[in-house]
Amino acid sequence: MSLLIEPVEGIGEVAPGDDLASMLAEALRPMAPADTDVLVVTHKVVSKAEGAVVELADDGPDAHRALVEEQAVRVLRRRGNLVIAETRHGFVCANAGVDRSNARPGTAVLLPEDPDRSARRIRDRIGAVLGVRPAVIISDTFGRPWRRGLVDVAIGVAGMHPIQDLRGTPDSYGRILDVTEVNVADEIAAAADLVMGKASGLCAALVRGFVPPPGPGSVAQDVVRPPEEDLFR
Repeated sequence: MSLLIEPVEGIGEVAPGDDLASMLAEALRPMAPADTDVLVVTHKVVSKAEGAVVELADDGPDAHRALVEEQAVRVLRRRGNLVIAETRHGFVCANAGVDRSNARPGTAVLLPEDPDRSARRIRDRIGAVLGVRPAVIISDTFGRPWRRGLVDVAIGVAGMHPIQDLRGTPDSYGRILDVTEVNVADEIAAAADLVMGKASGLCAALVRGFVPPPGPGSVAQDVVRPPEEDLFR
């Protein structure tokens, strides 16, 4: 198996109220996407189109901190200006997902209200315009415990199951796997970010060559670990 990851160009700056799904469909048209492809879209443009942009009183740390506290349902750790918090979506991430990078001065971008729903809307619109329905992943950048560096992960999916469940299947020596579940949605999101980057202005990438696990899928339902299974909270 080989993968091809292509940037989706021509989107440009996105503003609240823009029809991002139609913009993506038109940008994809010359790329001739297929039902078996996966479209990865950064949450920043999704949030901007949906109006999840907040005007700050100023660009100082106090205004940013107040917004983080407002967006968090629970604060897990603090270190200086960094807050590790749980969002209403169930995500545990830095600053409750409040982001000022690639946002105009004096503003901050929040997470989409329902990233799974956002992914479904984009997929449905692409299907209506182009007649094909690739899976869609909404991605964001998260840190990880015990490891330096950031990676992109899936915060919303549509048209695929985010987890490839290998439990009950044999490994190369015939040993039955007991606990192996692979988060293919996160792997695809991280791979797509290698093409999009953080400051290139590219907000989407099309991944070809990997057929994702079938199913409606939901990050909120299928990926977020419930508290009773979480050993670290």
